[in-house]
Amino acid sequence: MSHSISASAAGANEFRRDINGLRAWAVVAVVLYHFGIAGFGGGFVGVDVFFVISGFLMTGIISKGLQQGDFSLWSFYLARARRILPPLVLLAAVLLLVGWFILMSKEYEVLGGHVRRTLFFASNLRYLNESGYFDLDAHEKWLLHSWSLSVEWQFYLLLPVLLWAVWRFFPSRRTIIGIHAVLLLVSFGICVTLTLSQPPKAFYLLQSRAWEFLAGGLLFLLSENLKLSRRIRNGFEWLGFALIASAIVLLDASSLWPGWLALLPCSGAILVILAQHEGSPWTGGSVAQWLGSRSYSIYLWHWPLVVGLAYCEKLDDPIWMFSGLVATLLLGQLSYALIEIPTRRGLQGVAPRWATACVLLAVLPVLTMAHLVRLYDGFPERLPATVIDIEAQIDNRNPRRSECLAKESGCVFGGESLKALLIGDSHAISVVTAAQAALPDSHQGIQFKGVSGCLIVFGAKDIDEKEPGPPCAHLVEGLERGVQAQAADSVLPIIIVNRTSMYALGVNEKIQERQQGRPFVFFSAPSETASPAYLEEFRRHYVATACAIARQRPLFLMRPIPEMIIDVPHAMAKAILMGDRREVFITKEEYRKRHAFVWSIQNEAQEQCGAQILDPLPYLCDDEVCHGSKNGIPLYVDDDHLSEFGNRLLVPMFAKAFASMRDAGEPLAHRQATEVAR
Repeated sequence: MSHSISASAAGANEFRRDINGLRAWAVVAVVLYHFGIAGFGGGFVGVDVFFVISGFLMTGIISKGLQQGDFSLWSFYLARARRILPPLVLLAAVLLLVGWFILMSKEYEVLGGHVRRTLFFASNLRYLNESGYFDLDAHEKWLLHSWSLSVEWQFYLLLPVLLWAVWRFFPSRRTIIGIHAVLLLVSFGICVTLTLSQPPKAFYLLQSRAWEFLAGGLLFLLSENLKLSRRIRNGFEWLGFALIASAIVLLDASSLWPGWLALLPCSGAILVILAQHEGSPWTGGSVAQWLGSRSYSIYLWHWPLVVGLAYCEKLDDPIWMFSGLVATLLLGQLSYALIEIPTRRGLQGVAPRWATACVLLAVLPVLTMAHLVRLYDGFPERLPATVIDIEAQIDNRNPRRSECLAKESGCVFGGESLKALLIGDSHAISVVTAAQAALPDSHQGIQFKGVSGCLIVFGAKDIDEKEPGPPCAHLVEGLERGVQAQAADSVLPIIIVNRTSMYALGVNEKIQERQQGRPFVFFSAPSETASPAYLEEFRRHYVATACAIARQRPLFLMRPIPEMIIDVPHAMAKAILMGDRREVFITKEEYRKRHAFVWSIQNEAQEQCGAQILDPLPYLCDDEVCHGSKNGIPLYVDDDHLSEFGNRLLVPMFAKAFASMRDAGEPLAHRQATEVAR
């Protein structure tokens, strides 16, 4: 956010200490929120405060220029670029330089794309197509905070053109006020609607954020000559800060944002600006003024430091967190003193064409480097061979994953004479090729049916969707109908592979928009925790499902695959790039603690109805630990999905299973495979 622009008592010419101090409060809220400081769960509202401030200042500059007849679009844009771009270009250059040494090729390629979008002020559109701002993988995006700069610059591009065009035909202050009011209402309506239906769009798009800028602009237009008593102004200031503080304290990443809730910080900012309390202890002190003047540079540098701490797995360490905050202030001061001030003063009296040339000369080399990073796939040749080998495992997934997951008719792996049906979720697709490799004869095959995030238990409903998604519902209901009808293919064995502990107990790693320990499914009523009553209901349905299938055909239940909790290839590669080596593993005790419940219900299904158990532990674990790698190569593509390299360790397990299966169903299986192929 370009909040280093001078304000005035009227909004355009003279410095206003109260607005500068308000910037300080906004940037402190954002920084402390991103560093995870307790009590600042809603600190992201500082961005909304900045938007109101920017709208107030920009409308002041534009409207005064129009009224005085000396407004220049080119001068306006050049002034914004002169203030915004130099510190941003420096940050982008530093990140590209640092990334050369510490990022894998795909990460570096992504950074190049983000730098390019950031310098074109379109990063908000890029991040909209990726995951959300509040997701955990946000900590992998070094320039995520640039989304607000992009929204702000887009506003800067459009508003002056609109007001200038309208002024030419209707040179009236009342017309400008009317335009602001109408656009504000339209934008606010879009914001509320999108927040309910498509929250990422509401968060990232200008059309749902413009009302915050326009609110600041309307404030300037309506309050320029407004006279208020000291008592009223003091009351406005107190109320304004109370609204901002309540938003910071009461909101968090789970809040439906922005929507109507954004009225809290925006209204607070409006009241503080309207109070115009120059001698306020809240905004006029030396600390607030120091922070406010450097708020832009502080904002720019804080987020890469947050990402850097997350990259080094130090973000939860209080000492490192404090060091990051100190570094934020230090880098903010250096950027302000060495970049912001010199470029602002140095280009102040330069002719527009030469000032433009200087800005372009600063931007083009960084843009060129970002383009080359994308063009040459992140320059993998700069990396050690060991890192290249490790990174290759990230993409070493089942090559038919996209084709076969959620495909209603399923896929056949191997020959047309089916030996078994392997059914489940993404863990199932990650091991099916190992099962194929274990088949006794090359003419034999495995029919696969699976849906990512789909628990193979009759009656299970997604706790967020309230019903299973259509592909999952079709898969489970089709299996249930076949069992109830005692289908003729009942001799074909079934192998069920699920990440069952996740559905019952929730995730045990940090995952996008998922609370640790919160179940994924329910049966009679949703439960926010894996309570004894909930687990008992889960047990009944799991065992009933297993027994219903086992009565009709041979059933094999695979024990849970060890979950490494952290991304194995990334952790190993990062360690090497940082000059270290790392073996990722979990202890056997950690595995047993995580999966004890699932083992117990699988054992119950075995005892009650003869379901057979496939245990991957002898192949993935030794006496003490379960390994995430073998001979320096990751066994996983992430934290819990086996790679095609890793799943080969399970071939002997599947071979034992096939050796115990009956051959009676193979003629029928051949006919089924022909139907699937059609």
